[in-house]
Amino acid sequence: MAEVRPGETVAFAGYAAVFDVVDRAGDIVRRGAFAGARVVPLLWQHRGAAVGSLSFVGEDARGLRVEGMVEDREVARLVRSGAIAGLSVGYRATSVRQGVRRELLAVELVEVSLVAVPMQALARVELVDILA
Repeated sequence: MAEVRPGETVAFAGYAAVFDVVDRAGDIVRRGAFAGARVVPLLWQHRGAAVGSLSFVGEDARGLRVEGMVEDREVARLVRSGAIAGLSVGYRATSVRQGVRRELLAVELVEVSLVAVPMQALARVELVDILA
């Protein structure tokens, strides 16, 4: 398994949410839902203290793209090895449309988490790099 040495930081990029995809709870995030989102804490499994930091949070055509660094040594080891590649968002819904599915039209982003099983299957870490 990939070892993370003291002083090394794991940098990553990926999508914390993907637009127009039904998640495991039956919700769908629509384009523009994260408009104006700012950098928020990076957590492990939606709880506890931050395990790193985000340097970029923003929407593109696909979804909510995030970039950051994992500083917690154990979580960094899991991300580096590919054992943990899920991303997830913590949010407060501010505008929804209820139909067959709940559509999230606007949300307040509260945190982004590295997770074992993401709510959205396509919400994944896509790039990993090691910074000395």
